[in-house]
Order: sequence, then C-alpha cells, then structure tokens
Amino acid sequence: MEHENDERGGSFGAGDVVIFLLLGSNLGDREANLSDARKRLCEELGFEGKESLQLYFSPEVRTEAIGFEGAFFLNQIMAFEEQGITPRKLLKICQKIEIEIGREVHQAEFDEKGGRIYSDRIIDVDILAFNDVRCNTKSLTLPHPQIWSRPFVMEIAALLPEPIFKHFQAIVNN
Repeated sequence: MEHENDERGGSFGAGDVVIFLLLGSNLGDREANLSDARKRLCEELGFEGKESLQLYFSPEVRTEAIGFEGAFFLNQIMAFEEQGITPRKLLKICQKIEIEIGREVHQAEFDEKGGRIYSDRIIDVDILAFNDVRCNTKSLTLPHPQIWSRPFVMEIAALLPEPIFKHFQAIVNN
C-alpha cells in the first residue's frame, strides 16, 4: 500500500454525524478520476463555498485489485457531515457521478457459485457507512458488507484523524 496525495479539510467532533465514502479507480488517469469524483460529489452535495463544513479526504492510497486480475487501484476515503441527505439519495448521487465520469451502468454480477464478479472500473464510489444507519436491501447495505473483506479499507480509514477513525470503527463494529 502506497500513500499518494493528502488533502485535508475540517475536523470532526466525536459525536458528529458522519458519512464515509470509498472512491476508487483503476483505469485511465486514476488521480484525475478521483479528483473529478471529489469535485462532483462536493458540487452535488452542496459543499462548495461552505468553509465551516466538516469534510475530510484521506490520502490517496495505491492498492492491488481484489477478486480479479487487474491494474492497481487508487483509493481514497471521503468523510463528511450528513447535510440532511438520505442514504438512498446519496446512493443515487454516487451512481450518477460514476456514470458521468464514464462508468457503464452496472448491477452486481455473480458466478455460478454465488461469488461476486469484479472488473476494472474508471471510478467506483461506495457508501461505506452512513453514521449509525443499518439497512440491507437489494440496492444498498449499510455499513458496506465488504469493509472487512477488503483489508485496505481499514488501512485507509486509519489514516484519517483519530476521532474520525474511531467513529468509523464504532459504526462498522456495531
């Protein structure tokens, strides 16, 4: 795992409502893809020009593809205040941004044994956790069900400021 770029925003109090997203790219200009996703997310979520907003980006971290043979990924965690959005609305925003950046419309695919099939992607925006929200539907499971099967997620989360990381751990360990 290599650290790439460190962008820092505000800091959170331990009790703040926080949403955690995982951004990833393993095609094309990975840094530009992550930058584009960050910019679009900030625009869509209304973060532009809000200096008091608590928003944080982990460093960009290089990781190997998991579950398929592919080029390395550049991944980053984005953590922010809730801002009155629902998990379902956030999912729609994330999917819209993925498509705008060039990812094909997709649904999870599975092999004959029920294992998930993974492939290269120009951008991936996953909701890791939405404060203490718990849900398990066909389109959204919170916290993200693969946090523990992707070791790099906790490694990247550990690069966040300690209060934010501890809040993330509390959410996903409950």
